[in-house]
Amino acid sequence: MSWRNIGIVYRKELTDSLRDRRTLISMVVVPIVIMPLMSIGLITLAVVMVGKAEKEVPKVMIVGGEDSPQVVADLKAMKDIDFEPGTLDYAQLISDKKIRAAVDIPPGFDAAVGHGTDATVKIYNYENDLKSGIASAKLQKKLGELKDRTVKDRLVSRSLPANLVDPFEVTTQNVAPPEKVGGAVLGGFLPYFVIILCMTGAMYPAIDLTAGEKERGTIETILCSPVSRTHLVLGKFLMVLTASLCTAILAMTSMGVSFGAVKKYMAVTIISKADNPLNFTIGIKAISAVFLMVLPLAVLFSSALLAIALTAKSYKEAQSYLSPLVIVVVIPAVAALMPGVEINTRMLLIPVLNTSLVCKDIVSGTYHWNNIATIFISSCVYATAALFIAVKLFQREDVLFRT
Repeated sequence: MSWRNIGIVYRKELTDSLRDRRTLISMVVVPIVIMPLMSIGLITLAVVMVGKAEKEVPKVMIVGGEDSPQVVADLKAMKDIDFEPGTLDYAQLISDKKIRAAVDIPPGFDAAVGHGTDATVKIYNYENDLKSGIASAKLQKKLGELKDRTVKDRLVSRSLPANLVDPFEVTTQNVAPPEKVGGAVLGGFLPYFVIILCMTGAMYPAIDLTAGEKERGTIETILCSPVSRTHLVLGKFLMVLTASLCTAILAMTSMGVSFGAVKKYMAVTIISKADNPLNFTIGIKAISAVFLMVLPLAVLFSSALLAIALTAKSYKEAQSYLSPLVIVVVIPAVAALMPGVEINTRMLLIPVLNTSLVCKDIVSGTYHWNNIATIFISSCVYATAALFIAVKLFQREDVLFRT
């Protein structure tokens, strides 16, 4: 094998690819601009929208309560809720988002509380609606305070200690390092984005170096050069792999810079450090380990895309072949985002899925070395097989000159 010939083919293809606008967009613009905007931008937007929703004064309706002035007065004393006059169409108003919730005070509520009999207050809301949920939470908190106050007043009236029904307090405190906290938040997102970008970054170069050559009529000229077809396909493969890895590296770098900037912005705008949803870090060790695990996957993508695109006779046909593969890769990659999905023995040999799950563990600071070794070796085997198939396809005249 002549590495000199492979290097010549690689440099030639690299030069040509850097002149192609579509390749530059997929390899540089998408990871540097689009992906950070999609990821960091969406997180920031979500935080801002939730903050605005929490500051908004929701409209709430009190249903009933005509004979219970005490509880109605306590509720209306809330300054962060705007109470509307009660009507019978409260359910429709909530569904139309004209009011955010309604609290139903049963008849004789004050009297029932005074006599110690059972009474149930109902809160009507719009399930899974953010603003309705915030309004319901405020009502529940206020009613909980009224409930606790009633219990304490009863204990005091009977000369009993107020802490009789609440003998101790329970608090929570985080003891996990920032790396593990960051892994719990971004453990599924980071490998998902890296895997998808490895795939998309290799797609357009793979099409251009195979079907694109056929469409331009230059593949015959390349095959007439004094370079064996094995060297030719390996040079093209290295170019596609370079595009794949560059896309992933640029994306990780860009996301890291964007994430750091957003984190500083959130630290300034959010008073409480504990309330900052981005108050965590991901270590260099975890990022390096993720990149190492994705490396054989990038080889697999580059080889497979090169082989499949070679069977097409035009650029458009190659796109129709490769576009569905994005869905095939997204489905197992998105498994890392699913709560409760953990790697097991059956998943160790499933490509993409195994890498996605083990990277999720790595980002969260968990290193199961047996699983890591098994997945890395199996991914290398799959990548080698895909590269072998690509080399064999380049030997077939019916594939190269398909019309």
